[in-house]
Amino acid sequence: MRNNHSLSLGRIRNRNSFSTTATWYSPPLPPRHGDPVLLAISEAINNSQTKPLESSLKGLLPSLTARHLINLINFNPHSLSPLSLLSFFNWLTTQPTFRHTLHSYCAMAHFLCASRLDPHAQSLLRFLVSRKGKDSASSVFAAIVETRGTYQSNAVFDSLIMAYADSGFLSDAIQCFRLVAKHNYRVPCHGCEYLLGKMMKSNSPGSVWLFYSEILDCGYPPKVYGFNILMHKFCREGEIVEAQLVFDEITKRGLRPTVVSFNTLINGYCKSGNLEEGFKLKRVMEESGMSPDVFTYSALISGLCKGCKLDDAYELFDEMSRRGLVPNYVAFTTLIDGQCKNGRIDMAMEVYQKMLAKGIKPDLVMYNALINGLCKAGDLGEARKLVDEMKMRGLKPDKITYTTLIDGCFKEGELETAIDIRKGMVKEGIELDNVAFTALVSGLCREGKILDAQRTLREMLNAGMKPDDATYTMVIDRFCKLGDVKMGFKLLKEMQRDGHIPGVVTYNVLMNGLCKKGQMKNAHMLLDAMLNLGVVPDDITYNILLEGHCKHGNPEDFNKLRKEIGLVPDYASYTSLVGKFNKSLKDHQKR
Repeated sequence: MRNNHSLSLGRIRNRNSFSTTATWYSPPLPPRHGDPVLLAISEAINNSQTKPLESSLKGLLPSLTARHLINLINFNPHSLSPLSLLSFFNWLTTQPTFRHTLHSYCAMAHFLCASRLDPHAQSLLRFLVSRKGKDSASSVFAAIVETRGTYQSNAVFDSLIMAYADSGFLSDAIQCFRLVAKHNYRVPCHGCEYLLGKMMKSNSPGSVWLFYSEILDCGYPPKVYGFNILMHKFCREGEIVEAQLVFDEITKRGLRPTVVSFNTLINGYCKSGNLEEGFKLKRVMEESGMSPDVFTYSALISGLCKGCKLDDAYELFDEMSRRGLVPNYVAFTTLIDGQCKNGRIDMAMEVYQKMLAKGIKPDLVMYNALINGLCKAGDLGEARKLVDEMKMRGLKPDKITYTTLIDGCFKEGELETAIDIRKGMVKEGIELDNVAFTALVSGLCREGKILDAQRTLREMLNAGMKPDDATYTMVIDRFCKLGDVKMGFKLLKEMQRDGHIPGVVTYNVLMNGLCKKGQMKNAHMLLDAMLNLGVVPDDITYNILLEGHCKHGNPEDFNKLRKEIGLVPDYASYTSLVGKFNKSLKDHQKR
């Protein structure tokens, strides 16, 4: 069908202009005793297979006008086929002496719709709309009304609305509908339905709902499907109150909500955290004689898991099974993921075994959830067994799988295993992402492998990724704790060159490194640099400095700093620091 559209309009696009200078139009009058011009044109079209139109109409063509064409379309003396007339219409577009008008296009659109060639009419009107542009609905609609000649079909209004919708001029399409309603023509249902679909994709649910209400009030037949789609759109946008209003409108329009209607709203309430309303709708559903299905239970189970009500979720899961409903993949995954995230890995594995017994095959997402739960529980052995099971089922571990295992290995102190997993990723051609690199850097820092951590940080940068502030700070902290404050400052400069604006935590790490080494002068210079850069020191900053002065400073510096900062966070901290300073001073005096 689309190819036919292209063929019919191919020549129009080669000469995409038409006259729009006429500001008036009068309906065509029937030709008396047969208009010789129309008869000549009809003859030429009939004989075009054997004699080219250029030859047949050579003398007539210079004086041929859009009005002749409109008369030909309306009165068609030789009963030419619709496609032959359309072909002639297209041919005229290529002639230098002829110009189509807005009305000739509209007359042709009427004829095509009356001949049930709606796709061709839509293509013709799409071209017309593209030439007229935005905010042209009123003028084009007026021309459509004025050219309602011998051939009339309300389908032309459907085609016009679709043409504006396809061109992205949705406000014009809406204006067309309103003009149809104003002139008391039949509601163009196909055009309205098509326009609603377009609006659903690009407009806010509120504006779609207003238009839907408007066409319903004008006689557009209500459909539960349309209400369900609107509810889904409102729920997806988090506008649950509006979704409820749409749900209530279903019964007001004489329709009965379906299971999908209830499920859509229940899911919306559960995702918004309003479980009470979700369960209330389930009761209303049951009281109306409608049985909740697997999706109903899955939505409620998901809501309970997100609300950390795992026992209630498990009980609802059992209720679903008792009612003879076979939990689907979504229900199992939701429950397993909820148990894993809340540290109940034993329960998660129990549900997993039930799922296998039902013949439901786990996918990568489910395996990753279980592996993550096992790693958090410190059970790396079971986690690796699941990875092997995945592979046996033909599933390939992805970045998430490997990153989870690497992080788990580091947390359990299994450095060599983590490195081996990383090598396996490289071997399988799986590139490390930000999360994987960060897990490696973090783990290597915790294990004291600072040079390996720094090397991994460099790999991350070379791969075009941008470490976050926390990743840089971890490496800086480890260097400072090992006494290499110089390397810490070098990394600080790299951070700044990379576009980062280090915060107080990063500066505190460096401050601590300087104070531990007794470089109090440099520590104060760093404090000045922080202030100049607009980084506000916190309590930890000043405590680090006070402790440094306790161990390496003198009474004057200590007292001066105390006066500058005012109160230390709490009295215990203050007395502790003063005590340390007094002890270090006495030890110095004894020597």
